[in-house]
Amino acid sequence: MACLPYPTFRLTPTATYDALSLPAVGRARIHPLSCPGAMLIPASPPDSRSDCAIDDPAVYYRSVLEKCVMQSRTGEEDKKMRKMYMKQGVALASSFLSVFLGVDVSIVDAEVVLPIQDVVGSDGCLASCFLDAGCARVVLEVEKDSIREALEACDACRLPKERIVLHFSGDSDFRSAFDVAREEICQRAGTISVQIMTNDANAMKNVADSITQDTETKFVIQLSCTDGNDNSLYNTVRKFAKSIKEDQGHISLIDPTAQQLGYCYAECMKTDRTDGLYTTVVCTRSGEALGLVYSSKESIVAALKSGRGVYYSRSRNSLWRKGDTSGHHQTLHRIDVDCDGDALRFTVTQNGEKTKSFCHLDTLTCWGEPRGLRHLEGVLRQRLVDAPAGSYTKRLFEDHQLLRDKLVEEAQELSEADSKQHVAEELADVLYFAMVRAVKAGVSIDDAVMELDKRARKVTRRQGDSKAFRIQAGNDILGKNKEGKNT
Repeated sequence: MACLPYPTFRLTPTATYDALSLPAVGRARIHPLSCPGAMLIPASPPDSRSDCAIDDPAVYYRSVLEKCVMQSRTGEEDKKMRKMYMKQGVALASSFLSVFLGVDVSIVDAEVVLPIQDVVGSDGCLASCFLDAGCARVVLEVEKDSIREALEACDACRLPKERIVLHFSGDSDFRSAFDVAREEICQRAGTISVQIMTNDANAMKNVADSITQDTETKFVIQLSCTDGNDNSLYNTVRKFAKSIKEDQGHISLIDPTAQQLGYCYAECMKTDRTDGLYTTVVCTRSGEALGLVYSSKESIVAALKSGRGVYYSRSRNSLWRKGDTSGHHQTLHRIDVDCDGDALRFTVTQNGEKTKSFCHLDTLTCWGEPRGLRHLEGVLRQRLVDAPAGSYTKRLFEDHQLLRDKLVEEAQELSEADSKQHVAEELADVLYFAMVRAVKAGVSIDDAVMELDKRARKVTRRQGDSKAFRIQAGNDILGKNKEGKNT
């Protein structure tokens, strides 16, 4: 669906209770030097998920920049030192994004606004650092009459253009630059962002058409939410969304409230239901469907405001805050719209004290017991607290060395499997022992999915050679096991 809106955090603290879940629309833009993060958090409600440290965003950001500058000034001949600075910078950036700003970059497409002089001064290392930390894109703001400096910063990044956004603070600045450097801009940036000073759908359409004409470049039209006329904002968004082809760009709202963002989001959707509701599929982080529900504009707003799974109950004709009665509440991670723009997907973590159940029949899903890895995970969790006598799984939980040895042994057998069936069998063995290790450590399938999604954002890739000391350690374990079998 065209033009789905997302928040730009310029002055609003991202980690306050009211703003923490707004990125759940799937995308967010953050100004790290002006967005207060946790700095100005008031006393949070008892159920607040904010656990951010109190700190100065500028100081935190400068610590990341310092590591990136040191990395850029270390010669290629000292690869070990460059790698150390790179890892330290990424660790600081990751903490800045997740702890200080409260953004889950593993599932939200986060855009970070970086000063052009800092990108150039670090020889592009700052941009790569934030992408390696999980950001989807870096945003470079073009100052008035400074398009050449912006293009230089793009070149310093040495990134795929799909990971770069060039932002103009006004449509006049955009047009003066685009008229003289259109081809150069589109060669370097996959997205062009323009702030429109008046919420006018026609002006927005003219800018969007200029960007997308004869190019595959995406647009972002940025709007202010502070004029006090929310109905005018909703009408503008609806009119503009209807005028744009699918998958050409987005709208970004500067420092919106949950109500402003939620209603604008709904204005970009459609429904053929007479009650105006949207069919909604509720899923886990790994994409498993938990159940089918319905959403209203008001329930979308309530979900964004609370960070929970909130839907509309047709039987009660009111909002349904999942878990208020049963205790099986949901943590909201992301909301997506399907390709036709008339259905929603809520990605959540299902919670519960004894069991994690979405269904009223006390099962995880409304389609009965899970299968495959999710079924295995459930069985292993049960074995961890209540295993029958003689349980091999319980023995693995209690004997760390045995579990380690079996992981190495089964991985070696998988590496030597020589047929499709054999590979499937050995893979199943590895997955079993790996899941035992995970459940023992309190790690879920969704935790692993989160890590994989975060790693997919990286632009810096390691060479990936095998580590001799790990190979030797594995050989020692395999040799010991072989000796034990022969005695």
